[in-house]
Amino acid sequence: MDDLDLIDRKIVAELMRDATLPVVQIADRVGLSQTPCWKRIQRLEASGVIRRRVALVDPARIGFGLTVMVEIEAPDHAATWREDFARLVAAMPEVLDAWRMAGDMDYLLRVAVRDMAAFDTFYRRLTDALPIKNVTSHFAMEHMKADTPYPVDTRNR
Repeated sequence: MDDLDLIDRKIVAELMRDATLPVVQIADRVGLSQTPCWKRIQRLEASGVIRRRVALVDPARIGFGLTVMVEIEAPDHAATWREDFARLVAAMPEVLDAWRMAGDMDYLLRVAVRDMAAFDTFYRRLTDALPIKNVTSHFAMEHMKADTPYPVDTRNR
């Protein structure tokens, strides 16, 4: 965000807090009129700074009561395996986040499923799809913090 000016950073901060805000309200909060604010939002979206706008929901209220952090150790680090793995996790809707990591594990997945039986089905699909050296699953007991806004500096520098 270093290439974004103060107004852009303020717009991004407002949208991260509440993407349903009308443009007129965002414009008022960042000190612009409506049209220039809307043009900046469009530019931020076109440039990929704003990737998409979504609704955050309570997973338990929509039937996803189990969150699992899954550590994956790759059998090797060949480009073909990495590409196959990336395609696999992209096609699995249970995988909410997938990270390639440094350290003891190669990949970390955040997986949301209904229950243990659904996780077992997911696990079998994952491990049957391609070779994996090791899979370690950590089951979330309590979700203590959930936030999405990054701590963007909205002060004038």
